[in-house]
Amino acid sequence: MIFVPLPFVVALLLAILLVRMLRQNDWAEQEKRPFLLLIGAYTLQSILIGIRWGYEVIAILPAQSVVASLIAALAWISFRNLATDGPASLLRFWPHILPSVSIVALLVFWRDPIGPILTIIFLAYGAALLWLARHGPDALVSSRLDGALLSYRSLLITGVALVASAAADIAISLDLEQSGGLHAGAIVALGNVITLLILGTAASIASGSQSIVTTTSEPPAPPVPSQEDDAIASALENLMQSRQIYRDPDLNLGRIARKMNLSARRVSMAVNRVHGVSVSQYVNDYRIRAACETLVTTDEPVTRLMFDCGFISKSNFNREFLRVAGTNPSEFRRRSRHKPEAAETRPTLFVSR
Repeated sequence: MIFVPLPFVVALLLAILLVRMLRQNDWAEQEKRPFLLLIGAYTLQSILIGIRWGYEVIAILPAQSVVASLIAALAWISFRNLATDGPASLLRFWPHILPSVSIVALLVFWRDPIGPILTIIFLAYGAALLWLARHGPDALVSSRLDGALLSYRSLLITGVALVASAAADIAISLDLEQSGGLHAGAIVALGNVITLLILGTAASIASGSQSIVTTTSEPPAPPVPSQEDDAIASALENLMQSRQIYRDPDLNLGRIARKMNLSARRVSMAVNRVHGVSVSQYVNDYRIRAACETLVTTDEPVTRLMFDCGFISKSNFNREFLRVAGTNPSEFRRRSRHKPEAAETRPTLFVSR
């Protein structure tokens, strides 16, 4: 019977994910290119792990080290690119190839410190990703607003995974010194495979910018808005109502900020302080209210009105509809047809202070 190492199965799953993204023409979109490269690196690393631990090919270890350093850098580049307003060339991230170059140089001249240096690289990039996440979902200004929350969750997962990987390397090194690390190899292989599959999925989700439902029991009260915050929030509300920009499926925080001649951070702060939500939730609330009005007043198919209101994914639309309306679109329409007063109880947006 042919032996197929588990890492090869994971590599196949990641390759299918990559092909699906390529067929969706994701390469044409500037902000998605780093994620495609990142998933490609995940796939290659999984293959290398399968060769190393499935067939005991020790000679593959140098390639594993180089790809590992490249993965950490690509993870940072991918999410940092989402946090950049407007199109950005990947060439501006050229300094981040230096960690991989340094690993190649060490492989040629001095291999002893490669392990500790890889640990430092993973710790540094993991910490940088977590620092990037400190501003919340609105930090990812180039992410589509119907998916900014899940992109943000993927950012957190990737940052934690890089830090955890570095911590695991340190623990395994200590185990090797104290007990000889009898099971270290199997632990490393299994841990890497699971991590690569999770990270590959997270990268795909972030590049597609799909939405999630987030719930908090007692959200902290936002800071008291200033007069400037109120003015910005009022201007944004006028923009939403007069031009209906929420119907643009590619709308992101960066585009909104440019329309208002403000910085993305300033718009985000105003919305958070005045309404107590992120910009993505604010825009999606407008989209769902428009969908509710169409459901009540027309017989338009749910899929068509979903696109008309600015959503791309049906699953994202259903999640956001449930968050705002407390039910699914079909049930909402059915209730509205049986209860004339349903128009009086449609989901409403939060009211500015």
